[in-house]
Amino acid sequence: MPEINESRDEAGMIAAILAGESQRFHDLIRPYERSVYVMALSFVHDESDAEDIAQEAFLKAFRNLASFRGEAKFGTWLISITLNEARSRLRRKKLIKMEPLEAPDDDGSHVSPALLRDWKEIPSEALERSEMRSLLQKAVEGLPPIYREIFVLRDIEELSIAEAADVLQITVASVKVRLHRARVALQKTLAPQLKQMDSKRRWFPWS
Repeated sequence: MPEINESRDEAGMIAAILAGESQRFHDLIRPYERSVYVMALSFVHDESDAEDIAQEAFLKAFRNLASFRGEAKFGTWLISITLNEARSRLRRKKLIKMEPLEAPDDDGSHVSPALLRDWKEIPSEALERSEMRSLLQKAVEGLPPIYREIFVLRDIEELSIAEAADVLQITVASVKVRLHRARVALQKTLAPQLKQMDSKRRWFPWS
């Protein structure tokens, strides 16, 4: 998520918009425009579709602004709308077969502590290379939907665990399990290719 100026009074902006100052809506969403687009693009992999999803998400946010109660951050609410739009677009285009939101082992009972400790090791300089970005993008695209969603929310959009849980309507424990599995899957996919790029090791930049 983008860093928002602490002096920004989003609650005041929302109140003004609901009172009739609709022109202020663009000021409200401006810090989130790129984040919403990137979120959409990470799912549909098509710039035109991502733009459509972003526009639809903003439109729905405007239409439903009165229903926003401020229990979550506005940005988190907006990302939730975007995710739902992306899911709907994928279902309509039948690009992928959506998996159930709750995987059988989401209680975390079978998570391996060893994998959780080791998953982050990758070559140090590779992250700065265009080929690394390309490899990572393809690896993320190859994740099952429920793991790609949580990886994008946590490690790309940088939502907190609690915010990601709220967006996906799952438990904090499920967020942790899914994120772990996403990272392990990425490690398995990327490690053989990255070893050929650089022998120096470092940690992934995501936390």
